[in-house]
Amino acid sequence: MLEVCVDSAESAVAACEGGADRIELCCALALGGLTPGIFLYRKIRELTNIRIHVMIRPREGDFCYSDLEFEMMEKEIRAFREEGADGFVFGVLRPDGRIDRERMEKLMDAAAGRHVTLHRAFDVCCDVEEALDAAWMLGIKSILSSGQAPSAAEGIPCLKEIAGKSRIPVMAGGGIHAGCIPLIIKETGISNFHMSGKKWTDGAMRYRRKISMGTASGDEYGFWRTDAGEIKAAKAVLEQATFKYGVRNENEK
Repeated sequence: MLEVCVDSAESAVAACEGGADRIELCCALALGGLTPGIFLYRKIRELTNIRIHVMIRPREGDFCYSDLEFEMMEKEIRAFREEGADGFVFGVLRPDGRIDRERMEKLMDAAAGRHVTLHRAFDVCCDVEEALDAAWMLGIKSILSSGQAPSAAEGIPCLKEIAGKSRIPVMAGGGIHAGCIPLIIKETGISNFHMSGKKWTDGAMRYRRKISMGTASGDEYGFWRTDAGEIKAAKAVLEQATFKYGVRNENEK
């Protein structure tokens, strides 16, 4: 299963053209992905028939939220659920780095049976086995992880351990591209992947004043967009490698 994270309608269309099985919809991918707007969701629903899982993350930074932030998360889940979202992607931690089960239970209730992925809050938790237990008890359907490393390729040893212990399908994410998929499948047995497949796109403006509005790159005249070719290449490699290594299909889409 190949999930593509997108933060624009154009990227969603490209993901579909490339053969993505579903998308994770967010905004501000440069910040790791935040909760998207309802109207972006509606436009993608209009343009595609792909399954949409919505990121619920009120801000950048850690995953320990204030009461106001948590209140917004609950309301956003309910709002997107009413819009027909197929699933949700979220995670809440306590100050000690453990899964906040009480708050996660409330968000699971708000999701009302929709597919829920525990996102990479899992990668910064303090106890992997306890987090796997909590995810199972909460009824979470998939775990997105880079193996607690900067990229999934670097986190292969941890991903292998997680996949061996988890009762929930694990989805490898973080720096995923066609070139690293076969190795991750071979070494971990994981067959679900999460990627953006993005490429830098130059903006249309010809007049350019050199001033930064706050982008991490400092370049205000370009942006990242999902490339259909990147997704197509990854999907082809995924199908070939899954067959080659005889990986059991754990498609949880």
